[in-house]
Amino acid sequence: MTVPTGTIGFGAMRLADADIWHGPADRPAAIRLLRTVADLGVPLIDTADVYALGDNETLIAEALHPYPDGLMIASKAGETRPSPGEWVPVGNPAYLKQQAELSLRRLRADHIPLFYLHRVDPLVALEDQLGALVELRDAGKIGAIGLSEVSVEQLDAALRVTGIAAVQNAYNLGDRTHEPVLDRTAELGIAFVPFYPIAAAHPVVDGIAAELGATRAQVSLAWLLRRAPNILPIPGTTSEVHLKENLAATGLTLTGDQFDRLQSVAGG
Repeated sequence: MTVPTGTIGFGAMRLADADIWHGPADRPAAIRLLRTVADLGVPLIDTADVYALGDNETLIAEALHPYPDGLMIASKAGETRPSPGEWVPVGNPAYLKQQAELSLRRLRADHIPLFYLHRVDPLVALEDQLGALVELRDAGKIGAIGLSEVSVEQLDAALRVTGIAAVQNAYNLGDRTHEPVLDRTAELGIAFVPFYPIAAAHPVVDGIAAELGATRAQVSLAWLLRRAPNILPIPGTTSEVHLKENLAATGLTLTGDQFDRLQSVAGG
């Protein structure tokens, strides 16, 4: 499976509690939502080994295994949670391979189609971290390799080790810190997966939403989809209403003037 772009995926992290430490308070509702995600044809669900300490992956398997054709499951390893308030990168190759095996077990899968290095560990050589993922890919345990929260320099360094199919960085109308990374991935034909894709309230965004009879979230997502052809936003939600609203952004057309006005929101 190739990483889908030009459409909207689903970020499952929101199906954990506020600290991303425990599973959902209403597990049946979360399972129903995930089944709706699949029923609506969402092409990718994003999770990680540390979301609710692995329970997020278990939840996805409870809801959707055996996985429907056309649905890509993406997970990650390389970030640890010593406590609810801590996120610490660990890129030890043996640890990364162990976590992939645990993810496979929780997802009830023998193959994870897209697997990210969740964070680059500055204490471990990048080629060693990626080498572990290459070994997993060569063994058929994972498919495409991705990176999360990287710079252009880190992406280029990774590409000297192996092919990279996707980069997942924080990016939205109001936070364009990683604009150079988006541009580099677009140049290379690598999927760019923005997390936190919904912009905060802003008069321009809210005004255009009123013009279109849309929500701020829909305008944010429509801008992303028009911004570059290699984008796959992964908004998360616990609400079926918001899920359907988010997906409807694929049918929202921005005029050239509206797009230009949105570009100015963060000086873009």
